Amino acid sequence: MHQVTISDLQRNIRDIQDAALKGPVSITRNGKEKYVLLTADEYYRLKRRDREVLGIEELRAQDVRNIAAAKVPKEYEYLNHLLSH
Repeated sequence: MHQVTISDLQRNIRDIQDAALKGPVSITRNGKEKYVLLTADEYYRLKRRDREVLGIEELRAQDVRNIAAAKVPKEYEYLNHLLSH
């Protein structure tokens, strides 16, 4: 992913907008990633995918085996009581 600073964005907005047409652009502030600039089409594609639900029959066999074999990390064991309700 292309990365720029806030200052770069302010100085070179057109170039950075053009870069975002090719892929997401990470924008940093004080050395830390704060924002990501992407096209509206990509944003809406991601929003649609966020709501996508797959049936078990749509998963690959290896994915089903991985899910079945997964272990809950110890730091999340306190959530186990939610499964019994």
